Amino acid sequence: QVQLVESGGGLVQPGGSLRLSCAASGISIDAMSWYRRPPGKERELVAAITSDDRTNYRDSVKGRFTISRDNAKNTVYLQMNSLKLEDTGVYYCNVHPSLIAKGLGQNWGQGTQVIVSS
Repeated sequence: QVQLVESGGGLVQPGGSLRLSCAASGISIDAMSWYRRPPGKERELVAAITSDDRTNYRDSVKGRFTISRDNAKNTVYLQMNSLKLEDTGVYYCNVHPSLIAKGLGQNWGQGTQVIVSS
């Protein structure tokens, strides 16, 4: 059974940092992604990593966010630096978008809330 458990969110001031974690079970974390749902908006892709460590990021987070994974721990991370008000939202991890497009990744975790506020 696939299980994705996100953690590490919280309240942070603009310019601050957070590191989100996603503990996965029941799936391989070779190709994964982070999404977020800003308040009142649709869920959007934030970052993704492929099995050969190619990464891509949403334009608004490039240079500030870094996606990585620890295969030994079956955990995916999102390091978020220089946080902005518009980074506020619930963050979710899932498989790579290319796999979601094939019908995988139907199970979403509960997400972790990130609030950037002064």
